[in-house]
Amino acid sequence: MSSERILLVDDEANIIQLSRLYLEREGFQVEAVGDGVSALQAVREKPPALMVLDLMLPQMDGLEVCRRIRAENNPVPILMVTARDDDVDKIVGLELGADDYLTKPFNPRELVARVKAIL
Repeated sequence: MSSERILLVDDEANIIQLSRLYLEREGFQVEAVGDGVSALQAVREKPPALMVLDLMLPQMDGLEVCRRIRAENNPVPILMVTARDDDVDKIVGLELGADDYLTKPFNPRELVARVKAIL
């Protein structure tokens, strides 16, 4: 079992709850925030082993969060999770520095498998 800390960034409580359940079941420690500004603050204050980042967030979208993190040369792995499934959205996310991209709705076991693969 892992004790690595995962930062979940999503404004949908049900996504946070389900993701937390499956990740904690695998031994990960999970911290959750619901907006982009809080995500940046959390990454800067206590860098996680990996960030699961939604794109459509209040205050600052996930693309901007990713852009700012990479501009600071922060190497934290980023798994983008979003309902935006156009090829262009995936390519932009990956070009901005995301390590992987998962579209909603998703199987929470796939989320866990991708987190483990990245780590």
